[in-house]
Amino acid sequence: MHSVNGLAFRSWSHRRPNSTVYVLVHGIGMSHRYLSRLQAELATRAEVHVVDLPGFGGLPKPTASPDVAAMARALGTVVDELGVGRAILVGHSMGAQWVVELAVQRPDLASAVVTIGPVTDDRRRGALRQALLLARDSALEPPRGNALVLTDYVRCGPIWYVRQARHMLRYPIEDRVALLTVPLLVMRGAADPIAQEEWVRRLAARAPAGSVSVIPGHRHLVQHTAAAAVAERIRAIGP
Repeated sequence: MHSVNGLAFRSWSHRRPNSTVYVLVHGIGMSHRYLSRLQAELATRAEVHVVDLPGFGGLPKPTASPDVAAMARALGTVVDELGVGRAILVGHSMGAQWVVELAVQRPDLASAVVTIGPVTDDRRRGALRQALLLARDSALEPPRGNALVLTDYVRCGPIWYVRQARHMLRYPIEDRVALLTVPLLVMRGAADPIAQEEWVRRLAARAPAGSVSVIPGHRHLVQHTAAAAVAERIRAIGP
């Protein structure tokens, strides 16, 4: 457990000295559980840390709702406490916002940034539109993935979800990636209706060193349903 200015974080670590280091961050409503397959794949060759953020995964919900910048600032302190130095920061969905912001605020902690299914498409940023896209995705995700999402959403609860969703919808990730000083890899499942092809390509193009990788036949939970393929693409960007 980590406590940063009253915010409770939890980390799950696989240590491997003298190897590449990855820090994985979940999306809104979720926890480390749907990143476990990706963690296991990466951990065969590298050191991997997965972080649960405040209010998610059964962690206490703060009185105030930190925005993306504040959450990333606190996350940076957690990474400092883990003692990993520079790492490849990997975020899924809203986690993409937190790791991009962390890399902008603390370039000393990032050797590269990977965003998987990043939100929120600036041309589809309305709350109702995003809810419909999420429902469309969930309808065709595999049962195991949906079970993880549903149970984590229950643990998160609707109030905390909505409070954080307001920050998610306002965060201009397309502007923040332009400030990155390290490579950015933008990944998506080819059938992901939330992070669509045109959006991820525009996002990568805004970064000084951005690239796109698409996993055929998978949707928004691609890091869970195609963990081996996602890990292979992540490793390709190097330390």
